[in-house]
Amino acid sequence: MEKFNQVKDKVFSYFEGFTKATADTFAWISIVVLIGSTIPGFIAVLAGATDKMPPLDITLMLWSGLLLYFVRSAILKDMLMVVTIGFGFAIQAVMLGLIYFV
Repeated sequence: MEKFNQVKDKVFSYFEGFTKATADTFAWISIVVLIGSTIPGFIAVLAGATDKMPPLDITLMLWSGLLLYFVRSAILKDMLMVVTIGFGFAIQAVMLGLIYFV
């Protein structure tokens, strides 16, 4: 148990050195990665490389999480996140519109 506490203290002391800006950067990168996770599948469908859409349950869960993060960012008035997530939703909505209506 003592060894575990030593490792835990080392890990905590390592992460205490990070600033809020670093945490915000990681949060922004994670949002960009989440938004971009369904785009390759949409592009493949648009290009005719496949006729299989990304699984609906995964897409809905992803969009639900992004919507919750969007609400959180709006409450905290974090405009970078609001703009990034809003832009990502717009791009994905346009791509889905192109797939279904063109």
